[in-house]
Amino acid sequence: MHYIDYYIENRIGYITLNRPEKRNALNYQVISELKEAFDLAEGDDDCKVIVLKANGDVFCAGADLGYMQALQENTFEDNLNDSTHLAHLFYQIYTLRKMVIAQVQGPAIAGGCGLATVCDIIFASPVATFGYTEVKIGFIPAIVSVFLLRKIGETYTKQLLLSGDLLSAAEAKNIGLLTYLVPASELEDQVFAFANRICEQNSLQSIELTKDLIAHLQDMDLQRGLSYAAERNAYARETLDYRRGITSFLNKEKISW
Repeated sequence: MHYIDYYIENRIGYITLNRPEKRNALNYQVISELKEAFDLAEGDDDCKVIVLKANGDVFCAGADLGYMQALQENTFEDNLNDSTHLAHLFYQIYTLRKMVIAQVQGPAIAGGCGLATVCDIIFASPVATFGYTEVKIGFIPAIVSVFLLRKIGETYTKQLLLSGDLLSAAEAKNIGLLTYLVPASELEDQVFAFANRICEQNSLQSIELTKDLIAHLQDMDLQRGLSYAAERNAYARETLDYRRGITSFLNKEKISW
């Protein structure tokens, strides 16, 4: 991988955008390398939690302008394949069986904001900004809208996508777009502390089943949702992690996950 770095520390897999000279902008190769890195992290037994971060002052400025310009020469089929490539990355991150934390140290714009949006947890510093600016250049924020509606609802989704305005980190926190707002000097340490606590205290199997539950319930009516939840509940009771966890709890023993 040329634009993406991957390493592990304390069972935390760090996937790092490493294209700071281009504001970590996305193109086909960057998206391909991100997909490869998430595949690698998901299958890595030494990795339990994933942190997506970026080198430089910008988290991700969205699509590379040269790349966007070249897309104008594509056929509809070519553009559909290219759009599907990004959609697959977003879906991959959203449904990954391991927790994915975005560590946003600076602007996350357009596709870059989408990249953060599909992560499970977002930590951001006060200097970070968030926005989907596609309407300002005659484009549409199509793929991220699928996930954003789930995350913050129709009112705020319309506000952000139709205006194309940027939000401060504090404003993004207020509407539920990001999870934790922390001082810039503490961002890395707080992300590490949170991820490390998840590694030590939470069952990976339980995280996987809970993520799957959340992803599927939103498309179901009330009765189907309750039936699916009951099925997942029954399945979880048969897992090794459940048996280990309950035994440790009853014996008042500290469990090491």
